[in-house]
Amino acid sequence: MSPISTIKVAGLYIYPVKSCRGTALERALLTNAGLQHDREWMVVTPAGRFLTQRDTPRLALVVPAITEGGLVLTAPGMPELTVPLAGRLTGASSPPIEVTVFDDTCLARDEGDDAARWFSQFLGREARLVRFDPTRVRATDPAWSKGLPGESKFADGYPVLVLSRASLDDLNARLPAPLPINRFRPNLVLEGCEPYEEDRIGTLQGPGFELRLVKPCTRCSITTTDQATATVTGDEPLRTLRTYRWDKQLRGIVFGQNAIVAGGAGQTIAQGMSLNATAR
Repeated sequence: MSPISTIKVAGLYIYPVKSCRGTALERALLTNAGLQHDREWMVVTPAGRFLTQRDTPRLALVVPAITEGGLVLTAPGMPELTVPLAGRLTGASSPPIEVTVFDDTCLARDEGDDAARWFSQFLGREARLVRFDPTRVRATDPAWSKGLPGESKFADGYPVLVLSRASLDDLNARLPAPLPINRFRPNLVLEGCEPYEEDRIGTLQGPGFELRLVKPCTRCSITTTDQATATVTGDEPLRTLRTYRWDKQLRGIVFGQNAIVAGGAGQTIAQGMSLNATAR
């Protein structure tokens, strides 16, 4: 791989509960399954099928926060709910259950009736909150990583979503009205590179760690939902993206790159950190 450039981390985000509000961080611990606590929890139907903003836009209004006391959840008109970080994941009171994310079956622990009532009341449908059980690894598709093993928790398919600020700026210049980065729910935002340069990056290397960019991210209807109001605003940005970011192989609109952790679990990645990017 030939070098591209040294670029910087412009932003770091985690989404502790899949499809709920994101949290901006100054620094994050890297694990084999991505940034610590990212997509570690998920809202599911009573049958264990995952819920997202695609079918339940009100999830955008749920604000999770990781504190010393646990996972704290807030939402308009709802009392604050704290889910302890310790206990149920290994406790006998919560035996492991199987839940599904698309075609993947994952092992999880139910977070109890209080959390289920909270989400059911807010969403207006029966729902339960589960936490990823790491005793069963959820592997990424090795066909895209050329055999390199990757892990994820409840992310759609890959643990780290990478997007450059320049790509968003270029898209916003084409849109009738600019959109904030939260429409695209990245984990890692890059600066110091050209628009769509992430498409040709093979690896991002920092102090003691390496991320490998393996697959373009195909975009869905969540990008059309205002993350502050949970309102579906129309067909943008998908309509504009379709005109120049359609991928024939994937049969979808691509924007950003999915990455796996190739090495360095336990290291810290921080906002403002320089990364060495090498080409695919």
